[in-house]
Amino acid sequence: MFFQSGGCCDGSAPMCFEQGEFLTGDQDILIGEVMGCPVYIDQRQLDAWAHTDMVLDVEPGYSDGLSLAAGPDLHFVTRYRAPTTSDTGKRPL
Repeated sequence: MFFQSGGCCDGSAPMCFEQGEFLTGDQDILIGEVMGCPVYIDQRQLDAWAHTDMVLDVEPGYSDGLSLAAGPDLHFVTRYRAPTTSDTGKRPL
């Protein structure tokens, strides 16, 4: 599963956990799935970024904090972008 961190510093680190390893709370909202993996975000952070599309991606480098790595020498990143007129209404993850 993924949890979009709202922690300190840049607050943009998506964390990946084995299913059941991270307990979600009442303010954690399921916003979709990536290849069968649920993606959660805290309601306050979702509200703050409601006007953008969230894009979950992978970049070179080691994972930060508690997150599982995205592969050898890879880590997950989140980018937010403004929707464009060419978007079809589907919000990417």
